[in-house]
Amino acid sequence: QVQLAEYGGGLVQAGGSLRLACAASGRTFVSYDMGWFRQAPGKERAFVAVITRSTSTTHYADSVKGRFTISRDNAKNMMYLLMETLKPEDTAVYYCAARQGFGISYNVQGYEYWGQGTQVTVSS
Repeated sequence: QVQLAEYGGGLVQAGGSLRLACAASGRTFVSYDMGWFRQAPGKERAFVAVITRSTSTTHYADSVKGRFTISRDNAKNMMYLLMETLKPEDTAVYYCAARQGFGISYNVQGYEYWGQGTQVTVSS
């Protein structure tokens, strides 16, 4: 089992940058694919990015490709999301998630563990 906690949300102007961090408890962090999801008001939680457990292969939603970068530090049990050139439509609660199952998942249902979320607000 793993427990997750997000850090680094806040208010930023459009065009600005923000880096989110996700701290994971436990000794088996390397056993999980790690993902970022976001949920805007009135919308369903949506995939943002994923980084795999073994090769650190990354995949991104089309809406953030080229602007966001996901990374992980297995030695520190940490995952990050660097968000650049932020837009007002990036405003959402951002969640980190861990997947123990095999195969890359882009769906909420594919992840067994979730953090509490951190608010990101981008002003125009």
